[in-house]
Amino acid sequence: MEVLRILIKPTGSNELNSGKGFFNMVLFEGECDCENFKGKVLPGGVDTQHYYAEGMGRISARYMMEGMDKEGKPCKIFIQNEGEHDHGFLPTTPKVYTDSEALRWLEDADLIGHLIFEESGLIISICTKDE
Repeated sequence: MEVLRILIKPTGSNELNSGKGFFNMVLFEGECDCENFKGKVLPGGVDTQHYYAEGMGRISARYMMEGMDKEGKPCKIFIQNEGEHDHGFLPTTPKVYTDSEALRWLEDADLIGHLIFEESGLIISICTKDE
């Protein structure tokens, strides 16, 4: 079951190409408008990408969102999302932390993330694994 759906919009990047691989830090903003949470990504969101010379890679995104939970109460959500890929993105492993009592269950939920590329931008779909 999808619990969060976040539209990511890149705002810049910092790159380094070394003999050990390619490193890219993608800065981004974004928004979430779903049943559990409505709000925006706060400044400072970054996805750190490391691509090894043989094509495999690792991503690690960290960001905080501010908005309203499903009960209409103001809250913040912090997300740490890790993943690996081999010439194509595999599902990610998100960890979610929040100050919302209504969404506190997300901190202990077994979650999986999917990257969905659309015309509007990159969608991060965070789902419970029992889907």
